[in-house]
Amino acid sequence: MGNIFCVRKKDEKERGGSRSKRMLGNGRSQRKMQAEEELIHRQALSMAIHQQLSQRFEGGGGGGGSMSRRIGPGSTSSRRQRALSDSFPNTKQLPEFLESLKTKKIVLIHGEGFGAWCWYKTIALLEESGLLATALDLTGSGIELTDTNRITSLADYSKPLTDFLNNLPEDDKVILVGHSSGGACVSYALEHFPEKISKAVFLCATMVSDGQRPFDVFAEELGSAELFMKESKFLIYGNGKDNPPTGFMFAKQQSKGLYFNQSPAKDVALAMVSMRPIPLGPIMEKLSLTPEKYGTGRRFFIQTLDDNALSPDVQEKLVRENPPEGVFKIKGSDHCPFFSKPQSLHKILLEIAQIP
Repeated sequence: MGNIFCVRKKDEKERGGSRSKRMLGNGRSQRKMQAEEELIHRQALSMAIHQQLSQRFEGGGGGGGSMSRRIGPGSTSSRRQRALSDSFPNTKQLPEFLESLKTKKIVLIHGEGFGAWCWYKTIALLEESGLLATALDLTGSGIELTDTNRITSLADYSKPLTDFLNNLPEDDKVILVGHSSGGACVSYALEHFPEKISKAVFLCATMVSDGQRPFDVFAEELGSAELFMKESKFLIYGNGKDNPPTGFMFAKQQSKGLYFNQSPAKDVALAMVSMRPIPLGPIMEKLSLTPEKYGTGRRFFIQTLDDNALSPDVQEKLVRENPPEGVFKIKGSDHCPFFSKPQSLHKILLEIAQIP
């Protein structure tokens, strides 16, 4: 029995040794596969970025995700088209692309009722492209806990943004992106920190002129400011009914119809539990914008063509009256392209970042 036991023990050792060799071999194979997968991932990412930078669609046709672009002072005659490229860079070209960018930091500013949370898809896509994306909660928004009834001015509302810009290193610049009424915060920042902003991007936003109120942009949908303040059923009286209203918040059905007519159901559900009341003071304030400061900024506008909150006609009027350096359009997007067309928005932001 002892001999038999010893033979079996030896066999087990030999089998164990074989297993160890096989496991070692398997480990090497797995490491090799992981390395190959990593290489493939880098190649795919490089190819995707190259595609995103080279695809510029003209607005005459195509599917719901197509885009059009024009560069120049808002003139349709200055449209330029670039053909799709069939060649892709190798993995070494990705760092070269990033090195060629003067500004890699993108700061995302949400619109009325939203918060930094609304940019989650955009942040992921930008970071995957190697850019540095930061989304801020404006005062009384997202997880910033200030009572919205106490926010009476655009300066109060924009304080997280102005603090951020004020704390940037001396020679540091950012690309500033503002959505909807967040465009007023971008304009305010351009006036007060022009040296800190490389480019300003207005995403279906209130790109107002000097002396205009952000609310005026929405007058077509909501009526005049005076009428809204008197008759709207969405007003909030934080200081009592005997005092002027302090904010407003749309009911769920109105929000869905205005903002999310093309957005995925999951994103709409997220918004419904995350949106907060909108302070009235900041959007009723007339902006003071000077040619010496605001006027020196490089502005770009992104139009959303299936937008119920800010109609394409109103957006075109904004561009016509206050011409930016470049105009981009996203077909099939509602007022929230970060939900409904995140890939298209990402492509445009990459292209704007790349403009010399």
